[in-house]
Amino acid sequence: MKEGDKALVDPKLTGLDSWIQGEVIDVEVNPFRGIVIAIKDKLGRIFFGEEKYFKLV
Repeated sequence: MKEGDKALVDPKLTGLDSWIQGEVIDVEVNPFRGIVIAIKDKLGRIFFGEEKYFKLV
């Protein structure tokens, strides 16, 4: 994944009822957590977490 990609974020991470789509705004290599992805959805909310909670659209 790279910045600008469209991705879905897992409800396990967001606490919401369904997958949320957004644009990848940051990709970070964290020495403790591995790859950490941040997305921003159409409502302006930002969700971030380990790569396993995201999938490309």
